[in-house]
Amino acid sequence: MTPKFLGQTAALPASPEAATLDYVPNPRAGLAYCVRFVSPEFTSLCPVTGQPDFAHLVIDYVPGDTIVESKSLKLFLGSFRNHAAFHEDCTVGIGDRLFREMAPKWLRIGGYWYPRGGIPIDVFWQSGAPPQDVWIPDQEVPGYRGRG
Repeated sequence: MTPKFLGQTAALPASPEAATLDYVPNPRAGLAYCVRFVSPEFTSLCPVTGQPDFAHLVIDYVPGDTIVESKSLKLFLGSFRNHAAFHEDCTVGIGDRLFREMAPKWLRIGGYWYPRGGIPIDVFWQSGAPPQDVWIPDQEVPGYRGRG
């Protein structure tokens, strides 16, 4: 499980399907803990208009035997920049792919999307009930309230 991208120059993948996520052994496999990744400037394209969409993503997971290598995750998330999909597809697709490939004990993703057509859309997905013995903090991302 040697990471492909760590310490290497790497271009953004052309699409999420072309992106490779690296997983490395969990250095604390015997302990239950929560990992959080935040992507406050996530972008994709509207599948209807082709205009850019922006979101604040929060990914929380409780690792199993592996953890996701952060540079590969950044490249994966960046691959959505030219990907046209609805908010629901982007958010749930990211969570589902991480859950299927990494096999954590638990995973959730919150996609806090900025307005499209005047309506903000927030999308949430989780793999099941969170483990009882792990501190899972609130995502604490306020709903969109416009300016001021």
